[in-house]
Amino acid sequence: MQTQLAPQFANTPEGIEAARILGKCVHCGFCTATCPTYQLLGDELDGPRGRIYLIKQIAEGQAPTEKTRLHLDRCLTCRNCESTCPSGVQYGNLVDIGRKWAEENTPARPIGERLTRWALKEGLTKPTLFNSAMTLGRLVRPFMPSGIKRKIPLVKNKALDPQINPFARPNAHHTRKMLILEGCVQPGMLPNINSAAARVLDALKIQLVSAPSATCCGALRYHLNDQAGGLDNVKQNIDAWWPMVESGVEAIIMTASGCGVMVKDYGHLLANDPAYAAKAKKISEITKDISEVMASLQNELVALIGTDQKPGVVYHPPCTLQHGQQIRGKVEGLLGSLGIGVRLCNDSHLCCGSAGTYSVTQPELSEQLRKNKLKNLTVACEESGADVIVSGNIGCITHLQQDEKPVLHWIEIVDQLISQQARSK
Repeated sequence: MQTQLAPQFANTPEGIEAARILGKCVHCGFCTATCPTYQLLGDELDGPRGRIYLIKQIAEGQAPTEKTRLHLDRCLTCRNCESTCPSGVQYGNLVDIGRKWAEENTPARPIGERLTRWALKEGLTKPTLFNSAMTLGRLVRPFMPSGIKRKIPLVKNKALDPQINPFARPNAHHTRKMLILEGCVQPGMLPNINSAAARVLDALKIQLVSAPSATCCGALRYHLNDQAGGLDNVKQNIDAWWPMVESGVEAIIMTASGCGVMVKDYGHLLANDPAYAAKAKKISEITKDISEVMASLQNELVALIGTDQKPGVVYHPPCTLQHGQQIRGKVEGLLGSLGIGVRLCNDSHLCCGSAGTYSVTQPELSEQLRKNKLKNLTVACEESGADVIVSGNIGCITHLQQDEKPVLHWIEIVDQLISQQARSK
């Protein structure tokens, strides 16, 4: 696809990158077959190929409209299209550029949208503020609608909650050390995820450490078109982590795949920043999803847990893991090696509708996708006999919560098994 960049974009890094990505698209349309919003709406402009045309028009100087912005807003950024594309179009990077251009060249959003987006950016990225709101939310949770209730999960086991029990996180010192990004909302919503990861690694003689001055990974602001604010978060994290990187931590572990796909992109995002480019590249190189780390420790886990048959689970692979990071099969392989049967549902490649803040900014589409996903997950549970659904991203886990089947992070299952083995000895 040939693109004649408009003068205002011709010599900019964004314009050059957009033209390069657009040049790979051959209009084949394979991407539409796996696009969740195209499947729901049936509109070419609500699929990747149509959105690519919209971005090409902006790049060539055609003024975007509110309708252009709407079609770009409706994209989940699930990147399923990247997994399908035979030409290697980096759609995720392109849509970020297109959204920025559309935001800068269209009238201001209605006041309600602006306030919602401001609240998401300021409320969700500040753990102290968010944790206070979560504590208050749990007090009034019984009186809230079901859609909001599932965003305020109860603490099911206070003994494992590091906010209540400081001994829930191990404090043993080991020679091997890995660094964790705690996350913005995860410590307040589901604190046991990071605690479980720390306990599992502790059992494997690896110490999990964190940097107190680290902040949001930057994805939330960046994907809400506050790209400057998102990059500020990125730089703050690099500054917070760099002394530990220099001291020799083996990896930076992500227990939320949504954060992981962002941090792995730091090198690309700051490639043109002379002060941060080299550091950002290094950070991206050593960042690992928890599934990558645990897969490399599979033999040690088998020795701890054994391979005898255990209750099965239904696994929902997050889009940010299978499409964004192109990691498939590691969770299934690891759990299977431990004697846990793993079942995927029929549409396991499709987004559940969480997609960061999408469930707030596009609630109707998000809810349709959630219902479709839960229907298929329920069928998979019934057919396999599993009583638990697992995933690997905080957004998916909270979005899919319902009364029938609990939704956990898969690392919590591994943690439970190690604890059971320890108690039986």
